[in-house]
Amino acid sequence: MIKIKTPLDEKTVASLRAGDFVEISGDIYGARDAAHKKFIEILKNNENLPFDIKGQIIYYVGPSPTPPGFIVGSCGPTTSSRMDRYTVRLLACGLKGMLGKGIRSKQVKNAIVRYGAIYFVTYGGCGAYLSQFIKKWEAIAFFDLGPEAVYKIKVEKFPAVVGIDSKGNDVYSF
Repeated sequence: MIKIKTPLDEKTVASLRAGDFVEISGDIYGARDAAHKKFIEILKNNENLPFDIKGQIIYYVGPSPTPPGFIVGSCGPTTSSRMDRYTVRLLACGLKGMLGKGIRSKQVKNAIVRYGAIYFVTYGGCGAYLSQFIKKWEAIAFFDLGPEAVYKIKVEKFPAVVGIDSKGNDVYSF
């Protein structure tokens, strides 16, 4: 198990290989389709995103309601390919990592290589299990989107697998 901390730096990203098991600790950001659409609109208007995207990981997640006494409800990954139409632009702005489930488009794979980024996958259908690795969960933007708002998430030893490394190797094509 490889332990990594956020934000990601180029050395860490370059050292990881498709298939590596990792534990992510630090701050990551949660955002899904509706938030990604707003990100692109903001960038088209030459405005600032709601957080500094450079070196960050975006987790494609939408939580279920938080039960009493918990930090967050079930919060498993959503299908990453739904964000593909927005991803290349975000990588060009300095995004270094994405966390979700499933395959990515050829355009995203090429952009991962071009921008020296990485795609992590985690366990689909295990949102309740994954919530135990979340130490803080805070909505920071697009509150009107409800569960699709943008979240700042503090994780500790969050389990993932390198799905696509910075060289373009892909666990879905082994």
